[in-house]
Amino acid sequence: MKKNIYEELTDEDLLKKRNTLKGVSIGFGIVFILGIIAFIVILAMKGAQGFPFAAFTPFIVMPVTMTPLLINLNLVNKEIKSRNL
Repeated sequence: MKKNIYEELTDEDLLKKRNTLKGVSIGFGIVFILGIIAFIVILAMKGAQGFPFAAFTPFIVMPVTMTPLLINLNLVNKEIKSRNL
């Protein structure tokens, strides 16, 4: 298995990939922050009694979604740095 899958991409493709991953990460981050804010607001309004499990979804999904995105973004940034782009 290759250590870095981004070595074979051209400079243009690598920069495009970085911009795409950065945009997706920012988008998911905003969605998760809004979910957490909604969770806090609902918790403050209704209290903790009988709170549905679905409200905990942002806390469960965020690490599962963001970890691979951030790992790939880090790999792309390392490759860009090694090429001095």
